[in-house]
Amino acid sequence: MDAATTIRSARRRAGLSLRGLAARAATSHSTLAAYEGGRKIPTVDTLDRVLRAAGYELAIELTRRVGADDPAARGRELEQALDLAAQFPARHSRTLQFPKFGTK
Repeated sequence: MDAATTIRSARRRAGLSLRGLAARAATSHSTLAAYEGGRKIPTVDTLDRVLRAAGYELAIELTRRVGADDPAARGRELEQALDLAAQFPARHSRTLQFPKFGTK
């Protein structure tokens, strides 16, 4: 996650100026400009406060990466997905049941 891009995006979506968001977040506009410019990196608490002042919430989700410790895990995952798909065979008609796109 890039704090600079996140703050700038939240501020613009909220329709706030640097000074407007700074006032709501109880910080200076120069500090906010430094965050947006990537010259300073806010703490997580500060980032959360600034985003809340813009009307957004900071949400971070950690998910386990497939194959993080076992390179063969990705292959097993694919094999399981194919096994599951085989339990639901597709039954297609030999003719198209709906009109083709672009024709009436």
